[in-house]
Amino acid sequence: MGFRFRKSFSIVPGVKINLSKTGTSLSLGRPGATVNIGPKRVRTTVGLPGSGMSYSESESYDDALSSGGARAGSSGLGKLVLMVLAGLAFAGFHYLTK
Repeated sequence: MGFRFRKSFSIVPGVKINLSKTGTSLSLGRPGATVNIGPKRVRTTVGLPGSGMSYSESESYDDALSSGGARAGSSGLGKLVLMVLAGLAFAGFHYLTK
């Protein structure tokens, strides 16, 4: 069994800084829809709060930027930008509804 460490700090509602032994990341969103931007990848998670059910998709920056050719590369970069913008939108919505 390996050693694990994780600590999370809320900056404003919907925005958290996460610290772990592997690095620092930024989480945008709220329970049910979050985007986590880490040093190596972006992870988008959508779920039903309280049910234990969720769907998560992860993409590394390398995959997004160099997924072969201009057409595929721009598609990967577009998906990365879309995931970040979706997280910001969820964080903004959460902040405005409180």
